[in-house]
Amino acid sequence: MKPVVISGTGLFTPPNAISNEELVACFNAYVEQFNADNADAIAAGAATALEPSSTGFIEKASGIKSRYVMEKEGILDPGRMTPRIPERADEELSLQAEICVQAARHALDRAGRTPADIDMVLVACSNMQRAYPAMAVEVQQALGVEGYGFDMNVACSSATFGIQTAVAAVQSGQARAVLVLNPEITSGHLNWRDRDSHFIFGDACTAIVVEAKETATSAHQFEILDTKLKTSFSNNIRNNFGFMNRFDEGGVGKPDKLFKQQGRKVFKEVCPMAAEMIKDSIARAGLEVPQVSRYWLHQANLNMNQLITRMILGRDAEASEAPVILDSYANTSSAGSIIAFHKYQDDLPPGALGVICSFGAGYSIGAVVVRKL
Repeated sequence: MKPVVISGTGLFTPPNAISNEELVACFNAYVEQFNADNADAIAAGAATALEPSSTGFIEKASGIKSRYVMEKEGILDPGRMTPRIPERADEELSLQAEICVQAARHALDRAGRTPADIDMVLVACSNMQRAYPAMAVEVQQALGVEGYGFDMNVACSSATFGIQTAVAAVQSGQARAVLVLNPEITSGHLNWRDRDSHFIFGDACTAIVVEAKETATSAHQFEILDTKLKTSFSNNIRNNFGFMNRFDEGGVGKPDKLFKQQGRKVFKEVCPMAAEMIKDSIARAGLEVPQVSRYWLHQANLNMNQLITRMILGRDAEASEAPVILDSYANTSSAGSIIAFHKYQDDLPPGALGVICSFGAGYSIGAVVVRKL
């Protein structure tokens, strides 16, 4: 098969950051008001008092200390707790396309490419801001790319599934080079009033240029040695928002129309699946675990990543072996493993081996084994 490389990556980071301290202050103000407003019902047993959150709870549960968001004032308003992002006219560039364009230009620059070199644009993320026209086609037009584009949703594994799709397009001759984009505006589908998840997500957008090795000229090349994808249906991570909501009278905005998960089940079930997937991918590439220098894992939860690497290595991973960005970015869904890859790749010497791995709703797991050129 034709050798394929990742020749460039890009990152868009929103301008606003929310610390755990800010988030907890807002959440606890909401809890205090809710409990006061419902004191009689709570006393009568007709309602349940809400529990406050704390920075200690958040950091112990996730390893997250802050997150970036597109807009923070609405989130930190206890009476609202939703971003204030105005709707744009259909004729304007959409918000999701806008952050894609910024990340894409960064990746194209690192790859030494222009939009004229790209034949396919793939936008892959957890939630699109609209059903159609495809976000990828809008980005294609904004960048001036000829060819074609389409959207993909495999939740937190969208980036790795997108890389595999790009590899297939290049190897089949359908595209000289592919631009894979992961615009995650997770602040829009997070329930900021749920104690167990209000701290989990942040916003970001990543970009990846995938092309044939024979034509790549970048100084940032990683040859893709193997890709492996797996899905197994589970309701433990779910978001029910969609057009079916029209049939649910008064249902739009209810908690079950936003992100929800059964975290303990996810932790218990996904960690061994991800570890086995990574080990299998390494073996499929004709390699052994000790040869791998770095693991760019999905940045969902620090405890999950530590357990997964322990299952792979048989010991605790060094910080350089499994870089962490979720302490400052939080969980950025499909963008997380690519942010880690983007930020922690230039220090590796030629020949170094690594694995990009994502896991999330579906369940879906994707692993990409790479070698630095």
